[in-house]
Amino acid sequence: MGKSVALFGTSADPPTIGHQTILEELSKIYTFTISYVSNNPSKKHKENISVRSHLLETLIEDLDNPKILFNQRVSSQWAEESIRKCKQIYEFNNLDFVIGSDLINDIFCWKDFDKFVEEVSFFIIVREGYPVESNTLKMLETHKVKFKISTIKIPNISSSKFRSNFNYSNLPTSLIDIVKKNNLYKSTTLD
Repeated sequence: MGKSVALFGTSADPPTIGHQTILEELSKIYTFTISYVSNNPSKKHKENISVRSHLLETLIEDLDNPKILFNQRVSSQWAEESIRKCKQIYEFNNLDFVIGSDLINDIFCWKDFDKFVEEVSFFIIVREGYPVESNTLKMLETHKVKFKISTIKIPNISSSKFRSNFNYSNLPTSLIDIVKKNNLYKSTTLD
């Protein structure tokens, strides 16, 4: 049996306990989980990609799990390019692209969707408030998208929620001091 590989790209602005849970749970399912930070072309990022990738790399190092790999070299704002880079570097053909249910409807508009949809299976992680609806399932089937819907339960936290409330308990412990000491995500509102 071949190795199963999950490719988990994220904007991680910043990485939260939700990202940590996803990584830990993926490591229980897959032989390897390869993660990286990317710039999502449909989002404005608070911190630059080098800061965000440092935070994600720190989180992954702290997890100390040999099944979870950080590799920023596969990063691209386009999923197709990240998939191609990952396959070139690791020489894996069996690859699941991890995506949150909040983004699943966007994939039909992604650059080169028709090209890469044949190369991977999507592993959809359901986020609270973003159910995978029946019309989405029909679209996935119509486009012959291979997919699995995860049963992973993740905390109802997102990077944008952290940026709006600065609840540091929503960050992995290994990142709290880094974020505080470097004044990352500092609010621009008046106190």
